[in-house]
Amino acid sequence: MSISAYALHDSATMLRRDLRHAVRYPMLAIGGLLVPVFLLLIFVGVFGNTLRAGLGASAGGGYIDYLTPGILVMTAGASAAATAINVCIDMNEGIVARFRTMAITRTSVLTGQVFGSLTRTLISAVLLVAVAIGLGFRASASPLEWLAVAGMFAMLTLAMTWLAIAFGLTAKTPAGANSLSLIPQFLPFISSAFVPTASMPAGVRWFAENQPFTPIINTLRGLLIGTPIGNSAIIAVAWCLVLMTAGYVWSRARYNRYVTR
Repeated sequence: MSISAYALHDSATMLRRDLRHAVRYPMLAIGGLLVPVFLLLIFVGVFGNTLRAGLGASAGGGYIDYLTPGILVMTAGASAAATAINVCIDMNEGIVARFRTMAITRTSVLTGQVFGSLTRTLISAVLLVAVAIGLGFRASASPLEWLAVAGMFAMLTLAMTWLAIAFGLTAKTPAGANSLSLIPQFLPFISSAFVPTASMPAGVRWFAENQPFTPIINTLRGLLIGTPIGNSAIIAVAWCLVLMTAGYVWSRARYNRYVTR
C-alpha cells in the first residue's frame, strides 16, 4: 500500500472516530445548528418587518430571502467552534499523545477532524435551509446555481475548520478554544448579513465591505435570490483560499511542534 493510500485509510479511521463522538456527544453538533436557527427566528420574527421596510427592493421577495445567506455563513462559524473544542479536548485528554505511539499517518489526526467537521456542517446547512423554507424562504436559484452555492459553502467550511483546528491546538482549555472561535462567529454581524453595508456609518461601512464575510454573503445571496454579484465571487474565493491556507499552515505548525517534542 502506498503512503497516500495509508494516509487516506488513516484519515477515514479518524473520520469514523469523529462521527462516533458526534453521535455520543450530540450537544456540540446540535449547538452548531441551534444558534443559527435561533438567529433566523429572532431576526425574521422580531425584527423582520422593520428591517424589510428599510431594505426596500434589496430584500427581494421578503426579509428572510435577504437574511438566509448571511445565517448560512454563520452556520459554518458555529459548527467550526465545536471542532475547535473537540481538538482542544483531544489535546488535553492525551489521546493525541497515544496516537503518536501508533502506526498511523501523522496528518490523519487533523484531516479526520476536517472531514468530520465538513460532514456535520453540510448537514447543518441543509437543515437550516429547510427551516428557512418553512419560514417562507424562496430561492430562485437554478440547479447549477445551487451547486455553486454548495461549492462556495464547502470552501468556507474548510477555511473555518482549519482556523478552528488552529484555535483548538493553540488554546489551553476548551473554554479558550471556544473564545477564539467567537471571532469568526461574530464578524458576520458587521457585514451585509443583516442590512446592506450602504446603510452603515462610514467607518463601519468600510470595515464591513472589506472584511472576508461580506463578499461571501453577497455571492451566496446573488446565487440564491438573484441579487447582483459583481466581483464578489472572485473576492470570496480569494478570501476562502487565504483563510484556508492560513489555518492549515498554523495548524500544521502547532501540531508538528507537539508531536515532535
